[in-house]
Amino acid sequence: MSNPFSLEGKSILVTGASSGIGREVALTLNRCGAKLIINGRNLERLQAVADEINSMDTIVVCGDLTSEVTIRDIIERIPSVHGVVHAAGLLRLLPFRFISSESLGEMMEVNFFGPTYLSLALARNRKLVQGASLVYITSINGTAVGSKANSMYAASKGALLGMIKAMAIDLAKNKIRVNSVAPGMITTEGAANIAEHVTEQSISEDVKKYPLGRYGVPADVANACVYLLADASSWVTGTSMVVDGGFTIQ
Repeated sequence: MSNPFSLEGKSILVTGASSGIGREVALTLNRCGAKLIINGRNLERLQAVADEINSMDTIVVCGDLTSEVTIRDIIERIPSVHGVVHAAGLLRLLPFRFISSESLGEMMEVNFFGPTYLSLALARNRKLVQGASLVYITSINGTAVGSKANSMYAASKGALLGMIKAMAIDLAKNKIRVNSVAPGMITTEGAANIAEHVTEQSISEDVKKYPLGRYGVPADVANACVYLLADASSWVTGTSMVVDGGFTIQ
């Protein structure tokens, strides 16, 4: 009996692959047999990920997804893909009354418009094979809960989830599935930068809000992506897989 969780023979594009969740997603998918196209803004770190994957089949496309040039470069360089993980994202805390048009615009450009325009380009240029799976990394913030100083981020992820649900219906005729993974707090470089501005006691108290007793790690999200990209989830579309250690069940 074949393994329904295997990614052997599948070509998968991972954005935001130079660090954090995206990096772990790329490495995990490779271990499951996928051929990868990796994208990120930092060429040095992106190349380090490619070196760790250590496969001649890996395609590296460096660039910012808020740029039409980068999206065009991806379309021109990649073959048709069986899956996409949209992991590129921006995390920044800012109290609501201090939001500016510039800060909100940047958040929406990176977290919403970037993945949206890339998905449009992939669909219009027939880069998604029939039966392809699109996976977006959202968050419990903006899709299930809110948190202090996080209104911009929540808005961008909430908008993304709304698009995913309707997009799944539009693409179902081509057997293309569209889902999201909504993590709670994940220990990444971005989260570490935020942690520098709060006390250890505050972090300790926050961890207690998670019934499973810890923050998540990038591998927790990567493993959920494997399921949504694999044939094991062939009848799953338009849904959000919550990966939050039980935070939102309370």
